[in-house]
Amino acid sequence: MEPSTDIELSVVLPCLNEADTLETCIRKALGAMADHDIPGEVVVADNGSTDGSQAIAESAGARVVPVAERGYGSALMGGIASARGRYVLMADADDSYDLLELPGFVVALREGAELVQGCRLPAGGGRVLPGAMPWLHRWLGNPMLTAMMRRMFRAPVRDVYCGMRAFTADLYRRLDQRCTGMEFATEMIVKASRLEARIAEVPITLHPDGRESHGPHLRTFRDGWRTVRFFLMLSPRWLFLYPGLVLVALGLLGYLLAMPGVTLFGANLDVHTLLVASLAVLMGYQSILFAVLGKTFAVGDGLMPPDPRLDRFYGLVKLETGIAVGAFAFLVGAALLVVVTLRWGASGFGPLDYPATLRWAIPGVTLAALGFQTVLWSFFASILGMRRQ
Repeated sequence: MEPSTDIELSVVLPCLNEADTLETCIRKALGAMADHDIPGEVVVADNGSTDGSQAIAESAGARVVPVAERGYGSALMGGIASARGRYVLMADADDSYDLLELPGFVVALREGAELVQGCRLPAGGGRVLPGAMPWLHRWLGNPMLTAMMRRMFRAPVRDVYCGMRAFTADLYRRLDQRCTGMEFATEMIVKASRLEARIAEVPITLHPDGRESHGPHLRTFRDGWRTVRFFLMLSPRWLFLYPGLVLVALGLLGYLLAMPGVTLFGANLDVHTLLVASLAVLMGYQSILFAVLGKTFAVGDGLMPPDPRLDRFYGLVKLETGIAVGAFAFLVGAALLVVVTLRWGASGFGPLDYPATLRWAIPGVTLAALGFQTVLWSFFASILGMRRQ
């Protein structure tokens, strides 16, 4: 995407059999730019339409860019790659977004915003016309996913699923978008937030889908789950670190209560509690290790921006450090198991006092497993870390 000095705004419309509404969208976009003296173009990223959408787009004054790889994100990436404007505005071609409202996005960009997100919801000053948004989307799906976005990524938006937004060509290059499906839009907000880009929000009105020949491409539960999954994949902290810390904390609490055999609320916490506590520690520790590995991979692969905390961590925890700590934990665990074996030998390898010996065996097995995991993790983290050097 090489911006042209003659074109300020490129309106990019992904298209897959949008003959019902495509011409209306193009004429609105061109009319709004002409009425507000915005030098611009309309780019239709056609994703393999078979209903004549290409001819309709060209006759309405748009430039058609064929995109062979299927997918919402693929179509947008293809269209944006050929856009010539300093700014790009993306919107759906179903006439649910009124492209006559595009001047508000351009104003925000001219004032210094790098990403301008539309907001259809009243919380951001927007408006949803009757029949324009399913009840489940408006009152459950969108608010929940927006709350997750704001909490997990500190994104200053109130309508995460709004598909009408504008951004600078420079920001788009820095975002390095990867997702070829519906996650493309949320990926943009996540990455822009992490890069601390200047994000603005403008209210818009959502209209009912104008298509008659087919329904919307969005699938409520499938695409909702894909968004949640994507959020978790881009946040090792929420997916791995926080659950891991909780599990380790619960496991250590179990050890504190079970090792001395505390009776709590009439329940005697003995070796069975100790066994469950060890399971929690093992799962939690592994989850924490995955958090570090996930963050390392994401930063190295460009999915997340560099994090000084990760650099400081690897400055302190090197391969040799991990091996030494892991080996020490393994040896301590092995020593505890040797003690149990010696006790068993002293009894003639007969029946053991299980409550007594398991208080040695369970911590021994747990420490040995933790040490072994640490050594393996240290080597794997070093392999991933080679990409960061």
